[in-house]
Amino acid sequence: MTIDTLRFATAGSVDDGKSTLVGRLLHDSKSILTDQLEAVEAASLKRGQEAPDLALLTDGLRAEREQGITIDVAYRYFATTRRRFILADTPGHVQYTRNMVTGASTAELAVVLVDARNGVVEQTRRHAAVAALLRVPHVVLAVNKMDLVDYAEPVFATITSEFTAYAAALGIPEITVIPISALAGDNVVEPSAHMDWYGGPTVLEHLESVSVGHLPDDEPARFPVQYVIRPQTAEHPDYRGYAGQIAAGAFRVGDPVTVLPSGRTSTIEAIDVLGRAVDAARAPQSVTVRLLDDIDVSRGDLIAPADAAPAVSREFGALVCHVADRPLTAGQRVLVKHTARTVKAIVQDIPSRLTLDDLSHHPDPGRLVANDIGRVVVRTAEPLALDAYADSRRTGSFLLIDPADGTTLAAGMADGTG
Repeated sequence: MTIDTLRFATAGSVDDGKSTLVGRLLHDSKSILTDQLEAVEAASLKRGQEAPDLALLTDGLRAEREQGITIDVAYRYFATTRRRFILADTPGHVQYTRNMVTGASTAELAVVLVDARNGVVEQTRRHAAVAALLRVPHVVLAVNKMDLVDYAEPVFATITSEFTAYAAALGIPEITVIPISALAGDNVVEPSAHMDWYGGPTVLEHLESVSVGHLPDDEPARFPVQYVIRPQTAEHPDYRGYAGQIAAGAFRVGDPVTVLPSGRTSTIEAIDVLGRAVDAARAPQSVTVRLLDDIDVSRGDLIAPADAAPAVSREFGALVCHVADRPLTAGQRVLVKHTARTVKAIVQDIPSRLTLDDLSHHPDPGRLVANDIGRVVVRTAEPLALDAYADSRRTGSFLLIDPADGTTLAAGMADGTG
């Protein structure tokens, strides 16, 4: 049996219990080593706590442990008999929204926590909006600290109603709501004995059973070329292969393809996986593709089906999350990194900044500062083959980089030509 992998992120307001939930998942699923648990127990005793503080399993930075908050994205890897997991525990403070974007950008599921005593707050709405913008397919609302409201079903029902209405307005396709107590372990790994009115899955049961990924044929195939292989040896004098990771869809020997941005066409002659010829390959396999025609293909080019290639343009619009401390301004010169291709560009315009509470647009902001999400129009020196982010998270995303020092300025989601 093949065991698949789920990438998921946790989010929520400060002190809603994200790190404790993650620690409880790791502890109760027996995914931590004895020495790790001993270190947590020792650190908890130093802080005057009798029971181990499971949040310390993810709050690894010294500043986080001292303050009791998460200020960076903490990645953890664990597995059960049913599935492997890559988990990103993201910060709750408003000033670390950019970290939440980083953690959720590759996630297939987001767990948003709320404190049952406080209900849906501004950061809950903000993180739900970020999940919607990043097209995270599955969202779980974990109503935490149910033990502090006497496990009352009406409290859970009120929060569920408010959040699901907001999430539906954002266009989030799938929402699952689970009442939990991360501290006590209710409905995290084991079902709660205190909430017999709830008949749904525990958090771990849902993580183990939610559908992962898409069928390879659900979206057009995309293959960014990362490296051109030309050994030019006596054994292989004419070998020319293009190596990289298939970003989306599937390719088969005999498929007619287009190489972008040049627009030249050819046919797939062979596909090699780990030195072995195969008839077909699909995302996210790393492969070497050989074409029937000897055409010019370089690192950064995109190979796509001839009948389903993305548009090529030197101007495009996008939503970006500004992650640098220095502001982003109209007229600023940048580099655009898209898959394996990096080109010079200029930020032509910043038409609006997004208000994450309701996803409304504030027109003509003039600039974007750290943690802002706004719409930009970018003009590139060379043509790029971008998909709309709504169609492909992998080939619809890009980075804006400062050409002076290589600092990442913004993470972007293309939404069409400018």
